[in-house]
Amino acid sequence: QVQLLESGGGLVQAGDSLGLSCAASGRTFSNYAMGWFRQAPGKEREFVAAIRWSGISTGYADSVKGRFTISRDNAKNTVYLQMNSLKSEDTAVYYCAATKNPYTRDEGQYEYWGQGTRVTVSS
Repeated sequence: QVQLLESGGGLVQAGDSLGLSCAASGRTFSNYAMGWFRQAPGKEREFVAAIRWSGISTGYADSVKGRFTISRDNAKNTVYLQMNSLKSEDTAVYYCAATKNPYTRDEGQYEYWGQGTRVTVSS
């Protein structure tokens, strides 16, 4: 079992920056690829970013590429999502997830999920 706890959400204005954190406990964090997903009101959950267990490779949804940065600190069992130049369409509940599968954008491949943290961007 891996327990994930997101933090850092809140209310910001368009153009602002916000950093999310996801603290993991349980199994060896460095064995897992990590992903961030989000679900906007009335929409399905979608992929945001993912990072390999080593942190060497990352991937992003086109909608956030160049604005968001995913990173991890295996010594702290934490994955981060730095969000810059936020837009109203970034408003969503953000979830982190863990998978022992290779780095993937497919949410079906992620075995463990956090409870989510809400981000609201006002225009």
